[in-house]
Amino acid sequence: MAMALPTKLIMQARACRRWPVLALGATAIIGMTLMATLRSLDAAYPPPLDHFDVSTEVVDRNGALLRSLATPQGVWRFTVALDDVDPRFVDMLIAYEDRRFYAHRGIDLIAIGRAALQLVTNGRIVSGGSTISMQLARLIEPREKRSLSAKIRQMLRAVQIERRLGKDEILERYLTLAPYGGNLEGIRAATLGWYGKEPKRLLVSEAALLVALPQLPERRRPDTNPVNALAARDRVLERMASEQHIDKGEAERGMMDSVPSQRLALPFLAAHAAQRALAIAPLQKRHQLTIDRRTQEALERVAHLAATQLGPRISVAIVMADAHNGDVIADVGSAGFFDSTRAGWVDMTRAVRSPGSTLKPFIYGLAFEEGLVAQETVIEDRPSNFSGYRPRNFDLAYQGDVSIRTALQMSLNVPAVHLLDSVGPAKLTTRFRQAGIEMALPRFERPGLAIALGGAGISLHDLVQLYTAFPNLGEVTSLGNLPGPRQRSRLLESAASWQVSDMLGGITPPEGSRRQGIAYKTGTSYGYRDAWSVGFDGRHVIGVWVGRPDGAPVPGLAGYQSAAPILFEAFAKSGVAILSLPRPPTGAFRSSYSDLPITLRRFATGKEELQERPLAEPAPQIIFPPQGARVERIEGGLNTVALKLQGGRAPFRWLANGRAFDSVSRRRTMTWVPTGAGFSTLTVIDAAGRSDSVKLFVE
Repeated sequence: MAMALPTKLIMQARACRRWPVLALGATAIIGMTLMATLRSLDAAYPPPLDHFDVSTEVVDRNGALLRSLATPQGVWRFTVALDDVDPRFVDMLIAYEDRRFYAHRGIDLIAIGRAALQLVTNGRIVSGGSTISMQLARLIEPREKRSLSAKIRQMLRAVQIERRLGKDEILERYLTLAPYGGNLEGIRAATLGWYGKEPKRLLVSEAALLVALPQLPERRRPDTNPVNALAARDRVLERMASEQHIDKGEAERGMMDSVPSQRLALPFLAAHAAQRALAIAPLQKRHQLTIDRRTQEALERVAHLAATQLGPRISVAIVMADAHNGDVIADVGSAGFFDSTRAGWVDMTRAVRSPGSTLKPFIYGLAFEEGLVAQETVIEDRPSNFSGYRPRNFDLAYQGDVSIRTALQMSLNVPAVHLLDSVGPAKLTTRFRQAGIEMALPRFERPGLAIALGGAGISLHDLVQLYTAFPNLGEVTSLGNLPGPRQRSRLLESAASWQVSDMLGGITPPEGSRRQGIAYKTGTSYGYRDAWSVGFDGRHVIGVWVGRPDGAPVPGLAGYQSAAPILFEAFAKSGVAILSLPRPPTGAFRSSYSDLPITLRRFATGKEELQERPLAEPAPQIIFPPQGARVERIEGGLNTVALKLQGGRAPFRWLANGRAFDSVSRRRTMTWVPTGAGFSTLTVIDAAGRSDSVKLFVE
């Protein structure tokens, strides 16, 4: 018995030592079971992190918004990357809403304890204990009313969110879903709706208001509750200054700023280009175009103002492209998308219309390629018959013998048809086809000489693509407003392209426009239905179309008077630096008439021999006013006298009483205002030195 007692005690002691081990093991089992249960519940009930719609957006080459579509729920909500948000705003948001955001795992126990103590001591809620993660949980699963169970659910969801997302991802989700008043959700919709800009750069006053808005978005809306909005913003600024997140003086200056008085419309730019992009990929949420927003906005204003000045029902379309890479920089389909009086919804950049004389430069280019002409080669501008086709000039007058340079710069029709007759219409259209452009010809008809004067259809977009050949010394770059590789194809030889560019660069700008170092060509279609102007510098091409979308004629509509001024205004407002025209390639130069070989001094139309011949024009003769005419006075001044001549070789120099007019003219009409009463002598001298004079009396 004496030995049994110690043994029992020893056994009891050993059993006691096993209890902590057993307890620890049981605790571990329970903990593991609990963790497994929580993981199972977490897997079974994951937070709906991506179960929300975002707006479809069309953005420019730099990511700036051009146009957007609201979500099916009618909300403007855009995805946002943290790098695209002003970092000072993000710092203010974290400091004001969740200062330990980067330290906690979804729940800030210190903030919850502080909020509970304030509730007990003050009898009301002074500050909340919600973290940004908890607020995100509430945004992805909105609650109808506040309750303890809802708060616990948010806390659990916050822990789940933190397990799945990094801190930056949580911020991006929050800044996508946070409410900012009305149907604006997310920081990007907020800055666009309240300040008309992207959230990349914000004033301190703007950032403070945007920090305060999501707490009570409707009560603090600046357009409907400006007093509340101002007070909430100032509280944010005061706290940021007291906690030294911003300078006190900066906070005071921010408080002097007003809050927005009205909500702004979201951007609606490049409407037609955006429609095409949306049609290509209707399910895609983000569409990036090559368009530059600032240039697009500027050229849309140019088109709208020009159409307003030109008259009712007239629309304007503009395309601007980078000739080197084929990017469309601006795409203005009409003078106003919502202007029903001008059929603004019709995209006139893609409409097929008659291009007038805008194809002539390519005809001249082919003639240079084949060695038929040089810039100073003389060509006839007289009534001609091409197997029944009798082209006439726009002003119904003829210039007689002119140089190739002059013929292109004056856009004379007969010389262009002569050249096309020599190179062949089929060759021209084949070159266009090789450059990716298919001309629209009348049904069952082959290419004919009328193409030189607009007797085929082309769109403004395709015309601009053809003109990329000139900045590229003969190579056409395919155009597109979606990012991607472009194709290049040769349209003209380099030397021929430069010769044409050099001639187009010498055309006088339209009245009232400043010479900008650009080359350009105009065109007017049959019946005054379409006016065109296409211009280029060393890299950029701009094309302008003016007319009525329904194709109705517009009396007085012409390329030089109607479209060319818009072209020069577009270049001036585009924001791009004008680059020098291409330098001449090896072997390309401009020869004087005397340096030309005899075979290039005159273009042979098939009726002339390849030799110099005397001038074909008769000497100039003044046919109005007639010799001895009398000009009567009118009340308040003198009549303007119309002067007309026939014959002679342009250009013409007019003199009144031995004093030369301010400028020479290539046309056979002129106006003159007498300087006083009495006899006057009018004299005209042509390019060959021949002259004619008449005397008249001013009463």
